[in-house]
Amino acid sequence: MPVNDPDWGYRQPLDDIAGRVAIVGIGETEYSKASGRTATAIGAEAAERAIADAGLTPADIDGLTYSGTFADFGVAEFHEHFGTSHEMWSSPWGGGMAWAGTAPYLAAKAIENREARNVLNVFPVAWATQRESMTGGPGEVHAAQALKQNLEVPFGFFPQPVYFATIMRRHMIEFGTTREQFGAVAVALRRHANHNPAAVFHHKTLTLDQYLGAAMLADPLCLFDSCPISDGGAAYVTTSVERARDLRRDPVVVQGVAEGYSGSGTHWAQQRAFTSTPQVFSAPDAFAMAGITPADVDVLTCYDPFTIVSLMQIEDMGFCAKGEAGAFVGSGALAFDTGSLPYNPHGGLLSHAYVLGIAHVIECVKQLRGIADAQVTDCEIAAYGGYTGHMASTLVLSKDR
Repeated sequence: MPVNDPDWGYRQPLDDIAGRVAIVGIGETEYSKASGRTATAIGAEAAERAIADAGLTPADIDGLTYSGTFADFGVAEFHEHFGTSHEMWSSPWGGGMAWAGTAPYLAAKAIENREARNVLNVFPVAWATQRESMTGGPGEVHAAQALKQNLEVPFGFFPQPVYFATIMRRHMIEFGTTREQFGAVAVALRRHANHNPAAVFHHKTLTLDQYLGAAMLADPLCLFDSCPISDGGAAYVTTSVERARDLRRDPVVVQGVAEGYSGSGTHWAQQRAFTSTPQVFSAPDAFAMAGITPADVDVLTCYDPFTIVSLMQIEDMGFCAKGEAGAFVGSGALAFDTGSLPYNPHGGLLSHAYVLGIAHVIECVKQLRGIADAQVTDCEIAAYGGYTGHMASTLVLSKDR
């Protein structure tokens, strides 16, 4: 069966919101190893900074999107932190991961329906701090699922490094992808992180030889194919384009949003297109809404917990043909300053911080504002590829045209 057979997943139809809303404020906390802080405190700090960046006050925020799965900063926490009590529209289908890319769509619909004017999306994690007590983190989330407990864990198909080592090996067998090519992703993103003072691995360089000599987590996936566990958080404010033009920052306009799904959920072993992601369903719709092609994208940020996920999404979003991402990334294409597809210039999950995609959207905004640490020259269009196993999202942003 062809790897892009639509039989294994589907696209989620969304209304056209191109040019209707813009991101006007961004906020980030420190990204670190274990900080001793709670996720709620981290979320509050990110929210404060995003609201201030937009030139708004907490009372101006009348909409909130957050993660219902990791509900650390919802409406109650917002009001408690800021001392407010006004009515707020809210949705638990925001936050990070794939939903970091679709939260602007929710905001656009709330604004269109006059349920909100200024919508905050926030996502914090304190998984590095929680790790010592063996709580939190992606492994615990998956271990709590009954099907995984009974049908995957007993057979050793757990946790995430095992899933993606298997997919990685399959990509190598089907397409001839090499460890050196996976290493090219890890090395490129570490170089980007070395330009970013906020990155967890800012002071640690990485060579291809170091990558090839690293300890195996699950052959062929090594230590540097995997992202770290981090503390940190970020937030952004979305409002109408008309209102955005009256605020303090140049608007970063939402041009396209889409989402796609796998029919097998987070059970990768059951996914018929084993070396693909639901970006095959999501990216074409987002690019069509934005009226662009992959060639028009100046900066790409993708959810990258493992190097193989970068390769798959680059292929599935149309930046190269299926099976050709190894050669593509091995050519130096991902470099922010010399590459044909500047990729995760902040360092990504692999080298910046594991805050589940929210920082990727922030990086897109920074690139379009022209204030990024590893700034891409003449950046006009940026795209985020969100990924959550069973779901992918695609968000296209641009300067105000």
